[in-house]
Amino acid sequence: MDRFLDEQLKRLQTNHIDFYLVHGLMKPFWENLHPLGVTDFLDDAIADGRIKYAGFSFYDELALFKEIVDSYDWTFCQIQYNFMDEHYQAGTEGLRYAADHGLGIVVMEPLRGGMLTKDVPSINNIWKKAPVQRSLSEWALRWVWNHPEVTVVLSGMSSFEQVQQNVSYAECGFPDSLSQEELNLFREEETEYKKHIKVPCTGCRYCMPCSSNVSIPECFEMYNLGCMFDAPDVARINYNIGLGGMLTGCPGFASQCQECGDCEEKCPQGIPIRECLKKVAAYFGK
Repeated sequence: MDRFLDEQLKRLQTNHIDFYLVHGLMKPFWENLHPLGVTDFLDDAIADGRIKYAGFSFYDELALFKEIVDSYDWTFCQIQYNFMDEHYQAGTEGLRYAADHGLGIVVMEPLRGGMLTKDVPSINNIWKKAPVQRSLSEWALRWVWNHPEVTVVLSGMSSFEQVQQNVSYAECGFPDSLSQEELNLFREEETEYKKHIKVPCTGCRYCMPCSSNVSIPECFEMYNLGCMFDAPDVARINYNIGLGGMLTGCPGFASQCQECGDCEEKCPQGIPIRECLKKVAAYFGK
């Protein structure tokens, strides 16, 4: 850990980093880093001035998020959060939990990789009912800024025009600035997107483990997201990265299914998992 930090400082041509993230924490990373003394490393790096404040970014389930928050005197954390992800990963409960513990909160993916800004006629019709007309990107960003627990919102920008737009949006993006009428329209938009879900999987994980190492809930999640936002290319990237086995060394693709049927006996939703996995495999390719 010291070697990595020293190399980072050298490449950045600086003697300290103000806000230092232990990045991409998921269960496999945390179960490795924590016993190896990552919090002691952070204490030492703060004590000798190489970093000023320690934080972490997170990509796993709520219970692990709370465990990590409780494990150290963090200054801040970074989570994925938008109006479609209120219950995804850390979600709203994690947002409030971290804020209650005094952490500053950096929000990533407020536009879900741009998917919440796609020109969809049925979505546009919902926002025509709003008392004030705004772009889809401004609505999505305003929803995140509306939460008083949020400290900083990150949004990818690919042109100077987008920088100017986001700055102008931020000038009005105060906590509790949206009306109840406007917040109700977000619920309508969420409902409209969810009409395009293909597999009614709740992610309960009763189907797991799979004898062929298929990550069944994650396969369905990636498939549903691609269909929901009509974004197969983005979903394919996430599918290949998320299920490619980079963390575990064991891929979990739908195409690995051997059709044994054990998962269907355990599924409380009665989902025809084998047939659905075929559709996932066809959608993403091998």
